[in-house]
Amino acid sequence: MLRNALTKASSSTAENRVFIYEVTGLRQNEQTVNHTYPVRSSSNIFIQVPYSRMNDEMRRITRLGGKIVAIHPAEAAAES
Repeated sequence: MLRNALTKASSSTAENRVFIYEVTGLRQNEQTVNHTYPVRSSSNIFIQVPYSRMNDEMRRITRLGGKIVAIHPAEAAAES
């Protein structure tokens, strides 16, 4: 019973974690046109990513030609 409570508690905190990717080098193309944020090759962009989607988002950014410069927890960004 205690194990189930611990498992539920840890999974709920994992679901609530959000990270911010700082990405450079994304180019505007037919794949990036449909996103809700603007993509420019001259500057860095910031993308909020839930913990459960981090790996998929890293692959997508790499596939689009971008480079992840930094990853920060969203809580730390909100405090500063």
